[in-house]
Amino acid sequence: MAAHPDETNCVCHWGSAEDLAQLKVPDVELDSDLLRRTWEATDWTYPGAVLRRILPQLAAALVGGRLDADRDLMERVGRAFVLAHWRDWPAEQAAAVEEFLYAWWACTLTDPDPVVPPHHLLVLVAEATGTLTPWLTAWEASHGTVADGHLAEAVKDWDYDLLGDQLPWWAWEDEDGTRDELTEWLVRHAPARLRAHGAPEELLHRIRLLGVTCPDRWEDPHWPGYRY
Repeated sequence: MAAHPDETNCVCHWGSAEDLAQLKVPDVELDSDLLRRTWEATDWTYPGAVLRRILPQLAAALVGGRLDADRDLMERVGRAFVLAHWRDWPAEQAAAVEEFLYAWWACTLTDPDPVVPPHHLLVLVAEATGTLTPWLTAWEASHGTVADGHLAEAVKDWDYDLLGDQLPWWAWEDEDGTRDELTEWLVRHAPARLRAHGAPEELLHRIRLLGVTCPDRWEDPHWPGYRY
């Protein structure tokens, strides 16, 4: 695939005419800086064509650990998928993207040392698809020490934001609904698994507190003392 022939971008802020020309030729490998600038840009006229052009190389960089695995980067990659309206691509292409996301998620849940931890990858897949439901359903169905350990790490990463009634990442749309779904899923699903996994009581109390409304939450003897 190639970028649209009429695609343009700012020479001062994005890159040179030579950089842009590379995007209009299929199968030319981009250097890592050009790849990053391309997927990070939010002002493409034909963003779907741009993402199709770079997606094989971007996907390989993501799963190969050549990009940072932090939550902010996953959020920004998810946004690139949203801007590209990938679900509106030809059916075969959209199906390939969906298959890639589901396969990456399934492998990550069962990998004891994944390139991107599940609680960060969830940001990308949820934002890219506009839903948490299938990803949480797959996590719920993935049993065992590895998946439970990932869940414990997720709670440690998320509890500060969720106890402050905030989603742990910036959502492209329906932030409140996404936060509520994640909170309800943790309250319903996480305690039994984490107790069996040997999680500390402190962590289990934080999950319990997610189901307690304020001000009772703040006045609970197990409130962690967070200040917002």
